[in-house]
Amino acid sequence: MTEPSALEAAITFAELKLAPELVRAVSELGYSVPTPIQKEAIPLVLAGRDLLAQAQTGTGKTAAFALPLLHQIKPHANTSTSPARHPVRALVLAPTRELAIQVHESVVAYAKHLPLRSTVVYGGVNMNEQEAALRAGVEVLVATPGRLLDHAGNKMTLLNQVQFLVLDEADRMLDMGFLPDLKRILALLPKTRQTLLFSATFDEPITRLANSFLRDPLKVEVARKNTAAETVEQVVHKVAEDDKIDALIRVVRARELPQALVFTRTKIAADKLARRLQRRGLEVAAIHGDKTQIDRLQALEGFKQGKIKLLVATDIAARGIDIAELPCVVNFELPYSPEDYVHRIGRTGRAGASGLAISLVSSEEDKLLAGVERFISRDLAITPLPSLAPPPPPVRAAAPTPAAVTADAGYRRGRQTQPVCALFLPPVKPESETPS
Repeated sequence: MTEPSALEAAITFAELKLAPELVRAVSELGYSVPTPIQKEAIPLVLAGRDLLAQAQTGTGKTAAFALPLLHQIKPHANTSTSPARHPVRALVLAPTRELAIQVHESVVAYAKHLPLRSTVVYGGVNMNEQEAALRAGVEVLVATPGRLLDHAGNKMTLLNQVQFLVLDEADRMLDMGFLPDLKRILALLPKTRQTLLFSATFDEPITRLANSFLRDPLKVEVARKNTAAETVEQVVHKVAEDDKIDALIRVVRARELPQALVFTRTKIAADKLARRLQRRGLEVAAIHGDKTQIDRLQALEGFKQGKIKLLVATDIAARGIDIAELPCVVNFELPYSPEDYVHRIGRTGRAGASGLAISLVSSEEDKLLAGVERFISRDLAITPLPSLAPPPPPVRAAAPTPAAVTADAGYRRGRQTQPVCALFLPPVKPESETPS
């Protein structure tokens, strides 16, 4: 069930009745018209309803929950230096470090004109800096589940005043081993709170599980279930497994792609592919769960700055990668889960921009391709690999003019008849030594 007010068209963020400070921050970021998920979700969150929201990746889900939460905790904003005046009021859980960092950056940008504190905690780095931020007090805490439990166990953060809980990429949170940690976190939170689940996909078992800890939730779907963004062109090339690297290089060069995010199924495959592409002279980096946080951030920053042409990633590591105007996503290997296909190609074609998703499919992956087509309710046409442009003809030097030939010949003759140094002349014998 969806309340009629959520369906009303909104022309600007101000018409969604958000605080002026938030509208100003969004305007400074260059956004004026809310996306469909923002139009529907923001009024419901402001009304205090629990929410189960499904929208395509890249359609503005972060703003759809962050803006109304910041609006509701604005009355608690203050400039006091006392940590007690800055308890955690909104908790956002994300499955990966990259996504947690991205969400936190968005929260900071939206709250830039409000005296509200926020921080992000995640694993793979030293805890000291995170502990210092938590001791100082924050109203908005973005976290990965494991690291949050570490801080809670060390008594570095209290969650007994949390009013709002958000699960971002909720399908991944509930479906990939996060459930035990999630249950432990829920036990630390007040029973009375507002809970929001946002994701690109929801299976029926996950929906039933989510409903077990939401209060009379409303469900919002702004697109047909399990669909990919219409702005993304989806291309399939049938390629033998051993020919995939050559096919990838051919696609990149033929289409003159400035950058591409390349997906593999495993961490080992990501490292192997990155090394082989580097040996072929391409600027490549790999990003996955076994990489240190510093390595992951450096690879991501290099990709954002355009220094890295191809970023090879696994599905888990790619959650939260948000590159403005990323031109192309390549499925070097199709995922085992069709849901991951939707998340992968959602990295391109974001915020209404056009994008390209290319899948290199071997005969061993035909069943995976069929599973993707069933999931998105769409047949993907198989097309031949693009042709490389022929090399330009060699540039031949112009024939020399007769005058130039004559001058050059004279120059060469001059060099042959005139010694450059007197030492090379034959010795001159005195006349007295000349035989009679």
